[in-house]
Amino acid sequence: MAGAAPEGTQFDARQFDAKMNDLLTADGQDFFTSYDEVYDSFDAMGLQENLLRGIYAYGFEKPSAIQQRGIVPFCKGLDVIQQAQSGTGKTATFCSGILQQLDYSLTECQALVLAPTRELAQQIEKVMRALGDYLGVKVHACVGGTSVREDQRILASGVHVVVGTPGRVFDMLRRQSLQPDHIKMFVLDEADEMLSRGFKDQIYDIFQLLPSKIQVGVFSATMPPEALEITRKFMNKPVRILVKRDELTLEGIKQFYVNCEREEWKLDTLCDLYETLAITQSVIFVNTRRKVDWLTDKMRSRDHTVSATHGDMDQNTRDIIMREFRSGSSRVLITTDLLARGIDVQQVSLVINYDLPTQPENYLHRIGRSGRFGRKGVAINFVTKDDERMLFDIQKFYNVQIEDLPANVAELL
Repeated sequence: MAGAAPEGTQFDARQFDAKMNDLLTADGQDFFTSYDEVYDSFDAMGLQENLLRGIYAYGFEKPSAIQQRGIVPFCKGLDVIQQAQSGTGKTATFCSGILQQLDYSLTECQALVLAPTRELAQQIEKVMRALGDYLGVKVHACVGGTSVREDQRILASGVHVVVGTPGRVFDMLRRQSLQPDHIKMFVLDEADEMLSRGFKDQIYDIFQLLPSKIQVGVFSATMPPEALEITRKFMNKPVRILVKRDELTLEGIKQFYVNCEREEWKLDTLCDLYETLAITQSVIFVNTRRKVDWLTDKMRSRDHTVSATHGDMDQNTRDIIMREFRSGSSRVLITTDLLARGIDVQQVSLVINYDLPTQPENYLHRIGRSGRFGRKGVAINFVTKDDERMLFDIQKFYNVQIEDLPANVAELL
């Protein structure tokens, strides 16, 4: 596809790890201890019977790399920093840790989980509820764009776990609708993403209102300096669990590219593939909200049925669209990176990158949906002349070979 990368541009994992270690041991002492025990099965983790039932009923059979290392220390009440990319099973790791430790006879909020987007918060709520199905857990998602009154009513009626976005959660704490007295576990999910979105002050404000003796879990794909600062300020002898990039796989996801040469030829290429898309559930990623609207209009004007969602739509509309997509009544969803982390639809087996992501890291967030841990999937990347460089970088970053799309793509799904 493209020639060799110019010197100095490629991502050097070794250099990055060395830099991270310097940061982590900057005070001349390790701030973290690492935790290396590995449990090969959920049965070996000493979890409650009814939690195990929920885990197996949800469809998990064998724990992923982060689950093998991360569930037990959290269950022991340790402060944990768990670093792993999206799509590796982080959500189920902290949900299990929380569910194991709740006192179900007390309907007070005992665990608080913060996430950067409404979609992700609602996704976590769903997983928590599913895994805790046999435990009778009460979970509520506190997110912006929904009725404050309704939140207050549900919180007043009693819940065990609150999952939410920082703004709404802080609001509920400030109004004293969410009582912090019994909160003993606090989780920051996608901490890097949360800090890059400017939630730092709100997170600090929330911490100030929580009990001082609280277990803290920080889950993040990367550990920027701001995330380290949070961990230093609020955590007590945390253990760090690192799932290295080479354990984070795009395994089971077949990846292809289609050489479209020019931007204006992508649309015809997509329409040619439409029949294939509609036999399965597919997500199509583009890079801007305007392009979501543009592509949706173009597809519909050619009589193709598609749904679309992006950050400019109001929450209610987004919820309805996601519900239709999850239920399978709509089969093709066009969206942007903003929502990549909130879409976990079990049946999605095809992801199309109509636009390549602007950052190699986002590639995993997008296509990691299609094969979600242990499930198969296909990813197709549309590539123009201008994208060859990025395709090269993605292959280097993940150490994968992306092949030319074969004619029999329908048979792969």
